[in-house]
Amino acid sequence: MGLPQIEPRFSIDDYMGWEAEQAERHEYLNGEVFAMTGARDTHNTIALNIASGLRATLRGTPCRAFIADMKLRVDAADAVFYPDVLVTCDPRDKTPEADSAKRHPSLIVEVLSESTAAYDRGLKFEHYRKIDTLREYLLVEQDRRHIDLFRRGEDGRWVLESVGDKDKIELLDPGVTLTLDEIYEDVAFSARPE
Repeated sequence: MGLPQIEPRFSIDDYMGWEAEQAERHEYLNGEVFAMTGARDTHNTIALNIASGLRATLRGTPCRAFIADMKLRVDAADAVFYPDVLVTCDPRDKTPEADSAKRHPSLIVEVLSESTAAYDRGLKFEHYRKIDTLREYLLVEQDRRHIDLFRRGEDGRWVLESVGDKDKIELLDPGVTLTLDEIYEDVAFSARPE
């Protein structure tokens, strides 16, 4: 998340109207607006690979995959985010009111960067957990082949499954399997200094 903009605090509904008129994207949290920064080639490639794999598999189902420019409104957290990828199967996200922001995802994907990893794993995930339809939260590293999948159990607890050496990841909700080769297609990892 970027630095707060010098704007007066305003309501989530005021933000939605204001954001529709902006050239750049901004996230909203508790009356504050944060400018979004651009992403690296690797980040965009991974997000597009995941969204493409989801879209191909979800074709013909009631579920839809959305990428970076779709807002996610989390009223329980007084927040609006731009997840890298989200999937919603909920009919409430197909209404005209949901045209610019979804509210009922079953899956959210964030591609981690050095500047956002702690936030995506911490406070942002805390806000996402307030979404009652959310079942899976996927955190994808872009500097190595590693994915953390958080899945909400029947008891409401979130369980972590780390995927590194495995060749695929099974997303139960919406019922899609993606291989790590698909997710990391066209990604060249640079050597890290020891």
